[in-house]
Amino acid sequence: MRRTTAVIFLALAAACSPQAGAGGAAAATAAPGERHEVLRHPVSGLEIVELEVATGTGRHRFAVEVARTPRDQAQGLMFRTQLGENEGMLFPRDPPDIASFWMKNTPLPLDIIFIGPDGRIINIAAETVPYSLDPVVAAGPTAAVLELRGGRAAELGIGPGDRVEWPVHGAARAR
Repeated sequence: MRRTTAVIFLALAAACSPQAGAGGAAAATAAPGERHEVLRHPVSGLEIVELEVATGTGRHRFAVEVARTPRDQAQGLMFRTQLGENEGMLFPRDPPDIASFWMKNTPLPLDIIFIGPDGRIINIAAETVPYSLDPVVAAGPTAAVLELRGGRAAELGIGPGDRVEWPVHGAARAR
């Protein structure tokens, strides 16, 4: 059932995308002779990928926007007033560093999840305070940061040590 919901969401996101054009989703070349669709978020225009968090009780899937560029990362989820229960935003960091975020211009409480180079969650800043300028800092080197709707990590039992997997440039991130 969850997979079906994610697939439906991704299909709707592609159909609503301002980047999609007449075909519904923008196509990109994955490898010579192979095509796959790049799904775009209707508000941000960012690529949407499926991300999974493996916990002791199961796997949880999310459709996340990927903020790859410094500009997209600076914008993040600022000014957004809605975020679905299985939506989020991923901020890849290359090279890994000690990540620090704030909630400037962000009206939604978020769970900010810091992911180490090994793909495991380092720490979580749960239900961050909207509009706060206080820094929210990783407890160690961070390869990516995942933002979810505030309280969602606790609802699903997501915590430090859990493994996070997502595609990197069309290929599954190896763990």
